[in-house]
Amino acid sequence: MAEMTTSEDELIYQAADGIGIITLNRPHRRNALTFAMYEQIKQICARAGTADDPDKLKVIIFKGAGDAAFAAGTDISQFKTFSSGDDAIAYEEMIEAVLHEIEQCAITTIAALNGFVTGGGAAIAAACALRIGSQSVRVGVPIAKTLGNCLAIANLKRFVALIGEARTTHILLTAQLIDAEEAKLAGFITELLDDQAAVEARALELATSITESAPLTIKATLTGIRRLRAATQLPDDHDLITMCFGSDDFKEGVSAFFEKRPADWSGK
Repeated sequence: MAEMTTSEDELIYQAADGIGIITLNRPHRRNALTFAMYEQIKQICARAGTADDPDKLKVIIFKGAGDAAFAAGTDISQFKTFSSGDDAIAYEEMIEAVLHEIEQCAITTIAALNGFVTGGGAAIAAACALRIGSQSVRVGVPIAKTLGNCLAIANLKRFVALIGEARTTHILLTAQLIDAEEAKLAGFITELLDDQAAVEARALELATSITESAPLTIKATLTGIRRLRAATQLPDDHDLITMCFGSDDFKEGVSAFFEKRPADWSGK
């Protein structure tokens, strides 16, 4: 079995029998992602299923360590150095490059979800081909109550495509998390299982089945769906990103998070 970790074992990658498993391994922080973890994910997905893939993968499974969360989004400490809207645009471009590699991955990607699936964690799940989850799943992007930033339009498009415009709008404006039953009803997850162990076992079962399926059918299906997604050109959103991430409110949101107090929004 091939195995790779980040310098602090924040992300664990294992591969055997054509199946790769990416474990987000920061359970003490609800598996919040660092920039290094995002970069590792991008590299793995860009290589998977290509001629340069030493593991000859056919499927990648994403999962979170511990029982509290799949991933609670980007580690907010990563934002402490942001000083302008340009930092935010660079950040969103970095995130989009990662999500693009997941979406365009040459092989099937499966998100095995448990607990909190929020922010960047929800975006990673949305970029995967398949999503299954446990009864403890809670999905959302509560930035209107936390940091005061915004989603890039590419991410808005992903969520609207999966759960519809009305539900996406409701989740973002109210900062509410939807539970497992609603996530399944909305189409965010396609299978709902009892607990994390059952989810991980089912993900491995699905992955094994896919490795035994007709490869050209799998490839044609994934490619066709990607072409449908790409059919609509995205409008520019740099002004929105700069407005939010470059604001006093964003700095206040980050400070309030670490000081464990409600943010005092000013609209500036």
